[in-house]
Order: sequence, then C-alpha cells, then structure tokens
Amino acid sequence: MSFLQIVEGPLFYIAAAIFLIGAIWRVIGIIKIGHKRDLAPPKGSGKVGFVAGNLRHFLPRKIFAKRTWVHIIAGYSFHFGLFALLLFAAPHIDFARDRILGFDWPALPRWGFIIAAQFAFAGLIMLWVRRFSDPVMRLISDWDDHIGSWLTFLVMLTGCLALQESHNALKAIHMLFVDVWLIYFPFSRLMHAGTFFLSRGYTGATYGRKGMTL
Repeated sequence: MSFLQIVEGPLFYIAAAIFLIGAIWRVIGIIKIGHKRDLAPPKGSGKVGFVAGNLRHFLPRKIFAKRTWVHIIAGYSFHFGLFALLLFAAPHIDFARDRILGFDWPALPRWGFIIAAQFAFAGLIMLWVRRFSDPVMRLISDWDDHIGSWLTFLVMLTGCLALQESHNALKAIHMLFVDVWLIYFPFSRLMHAGTFFLSRGYTGATYGRKGMTL
C-alpha cells in the first residue's frame, strides 16, 4: 500500500472518525452546560430569538463596521471562499462521490476555483496578520489561533499544488495535512465553525425571551 493510499484510505477514515466524535462531544458538552432557570415571566419567544440572533449577526452593525471593516472583509472573503472550495471544487466532489457519498453534484469551473481560492487565501492572510498587528487581537490570541491558521493555510496551499494531479506525492502531502487538520479541528478554536450558531442563538434566545431585539 502506497503512502497516498494510506492517507486517502485508513488514515483519512481514522481522522474523519476523530473529527466527528470530537465535534459531537464538544457540541453535546456545550448543550449540557445549560443555564440558570429564568424565573421572570417571558415577554417574547426564546425560539424566535434563537433564530433571529443567528440571522442578525451575519450582517455587521454600522456602529462597528467602520472600525472593523478589515476584519469584516477578510472574514467574509475567507469563509465564503473556503466554503466554495470545500463543497464545489471538482477534486473534492470526486473524492466525496468515490469514498463517502456515492453521488456527485456540479463543480466550479476552473476559473471559479481560482477566484474562490484567491478570496480564501487573501482573507485568511489578512485575518492572520491582524492577529499580531492589532494590539487587542494580539492580546487575546494564543498558539491555538496561530496553529489553526497555519494548518488551514497549508491544507489550502497543498490542495492548490495538487490540483494538476501531476505527481502523487503532492496529492499525498495534501491529504496528510487534511488528516491532521481533521484531527486537530474539534479540539481547537477551529471548532467555532460548528458552535457559533449555539452561542449566537443562546444570546438571541435570552434577549428574545425578555422581549428585546438584538
């Protein structure tokens, strides 16, 4: 069995299992923390507030937008670019069809992949630079934040290098970083990708129950 077969086969399935188990464990742990019972009579709907809290935070408030426009632009560029690459890059669709799902869906054209990759790279680099250039971000950032950024960057970079599929070694290196990223993900702050809706929803539900709007 070649190195490529190992990282695409057994190691990938082990990494994916750790990712799923770790992510589920983190989400269940957050939910089980619970909260103190609110004895005040409700003035609104907590469920509606949960949904509204998530929807409302997808758009920045004007009062903060002028001061954090770099963060906003970088964040949207990175997350939307990465989302497009993960779900609509042709190699990813082929991999999901052959090894996981058994079916496929339309892929991005090559020019679309290049544009999405440029947005993702630019956004990630801007976010990382802001971590050590902004005094507040530098104060609240630690090695976990930097490792998560570096790993994500290496996954994206090796993925672009392996796009031509001209050498199995490049594809194997990319898959190795993907496996490491999957294992690291649920135990790091990268997990915010799966828990942000809980924190936003909790705040929204609290305000919604009190009859307040965010």
